[in-house]
Amino acid sequence: MTELAVTTKNIFKKKFNTPSHIYYSPGRINLIGEHVDYNDGFVMPGAIDKGIYFAFALNDTDEMNFYAIDFGESLTIKMADIKKMDSWKNYVLGVVNEFLLLGKNVKGFNCVFGGNIANGAGMSSSAAVEGGMAFAINESMNFGLNRKELALLCQRAEHNFPGVKCGIMDQYANMFGKRNHVILLDCQSITHEYLPLDITGYKIVLINSKVHHALAASEYNQRRKECEEGLIILKRNNSTVSSFRDVNPEMLAGLKDIMNPEVYKRCLYVVEEIIRTKKAAGFLKQNNIVAFGKLMFETHEGLRDLYDVSCEELNFLADHAATNKDVVGARLMGGGFGGCTINIVKEKGKELFVSETLSAYKKEFDMAAEVYEVNVGEGTNEIKN
Repeated sequence: MTELAVTTKNIFKKKFNTPSHIYYSPGRINLIGEHVDYNDGFVMPGAIDKGIYFAFALNDTDEMNFYAIDFGESLTIKMADIKKMDSWKNYVLGVVNEFLLLGKNVKGFNCVFGGNIANGAGMSSSAAVEGGMAFAINESMNFGLNRKELALLCQRAEHNFPGVKCGIMDQYANMFGKRNHVILLDCQSITHEYLPLDITGYKIVLINSKVHHALAASEYNQRRKECEEGLIILKRNNSTVSSFRDVNPEMLAGLKDIMNPEVYKRCLYVVEEIIRTKKAAGFLKQNNIVAFGKLMFETHEGLRDLYDVSCEELNFLADHAATNKDVVGARLMGGGFGGCTINIVKEKGKELFVSETLSAYKKEFDMAAEVYEVNVGEGTNEIKN
């Protein structure tokens, strides 16, 4: 059991004086396929070895008691009084609410949780909170939902309480992560295959810009709306189109004049990113990491120029990575407007890349970036004592 797991367990014991079950719920990376999970595309995420630990036990009451270690905040609320709140509370209560909407008899419980994912870094700490909460409830109360059902429940929770109209990728990766594999997720059929991630000689390095622009959530929902508007036009003008997967760049170009320019740009990015992700899967199966990395750079350009979800700091980090001969691929990761870049770096050049990047970023923005080296690991699970 890790030090963080033990700390979570001990805090629970001190607060509630009872034993607890311990669960681990990971964050995620996404190698390629950004902003297409809600557009019926393909994505390539993996669970990582950074996440959130939950200590959880039933309490024989109708109350839920939460303690969020990372915020130093508590919440006690009766099951009948669940409502939208703010911050982390929306994520845990949203999950409980979804079980109630399924007609499940959720019993009172005590829960302490904390982790090592930086908020706003693009590693989906929100899905880690949701996934751990859902898994603990499902296991302890024997509700019998499978991992796919839990992922979909967590997605609904994020839609309905925090109000972020996210796709399924984050929650799915959280539930289905597999060590040394990424998930090629078909977001239309919600099925997946595992792709071995053999990156011997390379490391996955995340550079956290430490910026998180307040407009991120509203802009995220706006991008989704723009894509929906574009798809309506595509369907209206071509009977073979049922989703963006049925569209190629030439077909889209033929409708450019009748689309709002911003809508056209969003659609072009989505169409190109779906094509890129399928190509990337082929390169990964061939273990061609260099060709894979070139597609990551292309994705960043699309997110910057067509989808407009990058920012000055992320562009600086991606551009800086592109000048380093030991970096084979880099791009912004996550919703955008801040958070991390993901970089695939030759192991022999990693230390120099990191030190040069931190120095250049500090000089440019007078701000210290953070670095995380991550490995691809298992999805949400119970840690046995």
